[in-house]
Amino acid sequence: MKLKKALCIAIAAGLAAAALTGCGGARKESNDFKLGVIAEITGGNATYGTSIRNGVQMATKEINAKGGVLGKKIELVIADTKSEPAEATNAMSKVINQDKVPAVVGMYSSSSAIAASNVSESAKIPFLAVGATNPRLTVGEDGKTKPNTFRVCFIDPFQGTVGAAFMKDNLKVNNVVMLVDNSADYSKGLATFFQQAFEAKGGKIISSESYLQKDADFRAVLTKINAMNPEAIYVPGYYEEVGKIVKQAREIGLKVPFVGGDGWDSPKMVEIAGPEALNNTYFTNFYSPDDTSEASKAFVAAYEKEYNLRPDACAVLGYDATYVMVDAIKRAGAIDSAKISAALADTKNIDTVTGKVTINDTHDAVKSAVIIEYKDGKQTYRATVQP
Repeated sequence: MKLKKALCIAIAAGLAAAALTGCGGARKESNDFKLGVIAEITGGNATYGTSIRNGVQMATKEINAKGGVLGKKIELVIADTKSEPAEATNAMSKVINQDKVPAVVGMYSSSSAIAASNVSESAKIPFLAVGATNPRLTVGEDGKTKPNTFRVCFIDPFQGTVGAAFMKDNLKVNNVVMLVDNSADYSKGLATFFQQAFEAKGGKIISSESYLQKDADFRAVLTKINAMNPEAIYVPGYYEEVGKIVKQAREIGLKVPFVGGDGWDSPKMVEIAGPEALNNTYFTNFYSPDDTSEASKAFVAAYEKEYNLRPDACAVLGYDATYVMVDAIKRAGAIDSAKISAALADTKNIDTVTGKVTINDTHDAVKSAVIIEYKDGKQTYRATVQP
């Protein structure tokens, strides 16, 4: 009887312990807050995702060292989009459905971000995009703002206008050919807004030619463009193809200025095109590490110490996005997806490395752009343009 009684007591104690810590730990609250990070770690846009991850990790390290958010340390759950829209949806589904994250940051490619946002919107999980600039990310086909999708970067109507003004007013060109990636929402959208702004200023688009991602030989289309005698060429593409386009253009004797957008911002550009070929090329971007603000200088110094690399725009936007998300969670007062989305929508004048961030009615960040010129393979800051 004594043995039977002791056994019953042991079983009861075990059941009590299981109720507290087992089967999902219903009564035990975690000391960590899981933050989903989705980025192009591999594939054709891998330098973007690597920089985003670095920026997020550095911000997280700083935030955790100061006590975390709402008394919890941030635990990053990172998923690779492999630079493909289909894989981006899989990555978003994984962090939401398997890892149970209450919020997500990341992504640079507009096509991938748009695809993934369908998953996060369906699950009602806040998603803060880092560098996706196509307007369709935050505004659906019905014209309504998506309630749970946001971004910390400017959008292409502004970027296209900045690029057009620079070409017309600074480079003093009037006749331009566009070379557009027809497989990328980013490239097609930016080309449309650039053309509208350039023609509104009296410029002429001689022709709009096209290519596809993963194309490698552009000599035929460049020869065709060369015969048109343009004063400049606008290429709103990603670095992998743009680097080859510029290199091959110079090889066939096409010496006119090339201008593009933020998709050019990668150290791989110099490796692919070569320093000399990139002379007389320019692009619009979110940020320049030559920014002389105290916040920028501190960020650049910390990033170089952490990674032994000079930061690019993707790194600083990943860093800024993490702080904007944490600020929203603090204002929400709880690790609750609906409350975080509401707080993100109410973001006003948050100080970040790239300047003050305000989220507008279409969930886009209102902020400045910079013009960057390549000189002998080095990015050189030209000007800042306010919205």
